[in-house]
Amino acid sequence: MAVNSIQFTKIEIRIAKYLFKHYKDRYNARQLARILNINHAHANKLCNLLTDKKLLVKEKIGNSAFFSYEYNNKLAIKFMEYTLSLEEKEFPKWLSVPLHKLKKFEDSIEMGLVFGSSIKNRDFNDIDVLLVYDAKKSKEIKQIKDEIRKSELVEKPIRYTDITEKDILLNKEDKIFYNMLSDGLVFHNPEKYATAVIKCHK
Repeated sequence: MAVNSIQFTKIEIRIAKYLFKHYKDRYNARQLARILNINHAHANKLCNLLTDKKLLVKEKIGNSAFFSYEYNNKLAIKFMEYTLSLEEKEFPKWLSVPLHKLKKFEDSIEMGLVFGSSIKNRDFNDIDVLLVYDAKKSKEIKQIKDEIRKSELVEKPIRYTDITEKDILLNKEDKIFYNMLSDGLVFHNPEKYATAVIKCHK
């Protein structure tokens, strides 16, 4: 494929990112169309284009074609790392203050993401945050959490899920953890997130 023909639309990037994050599953075009709220024929065409661009793998089962991310292609991984580095821009406006406050964790954590209802709709009860860090940093992390709470700038309570990097692989088959990891938005260290997903996929 000629380099000048490799361009990506926003919908193509959404499809690729969705499939990358959902490391346990493969989807047909009809399922993706329903999940991402796009036209079925269009989804099918884009999935085939993404396969040609070496970002997806296509697998025929009976009369259906299923797609998953191409985790074995180094360039596909680099593309995803770059795409994930822009994810912070996708945070909804109503989370801009909490996101600014969560930045305080950056020097102490290895990876951070927000998951749950707060990233999907404005009417939420609390903000679910996953923090991945070394147990030795527990004291620092607690101080930052206290600072954020005492500042009273974040109106809704933040519910933290704290894990170490080792816990990611130990919980990769757990449905609740899978949903956290695959449906969250990354606010710190997208490269680490991409590596975690690839390890979970293996």
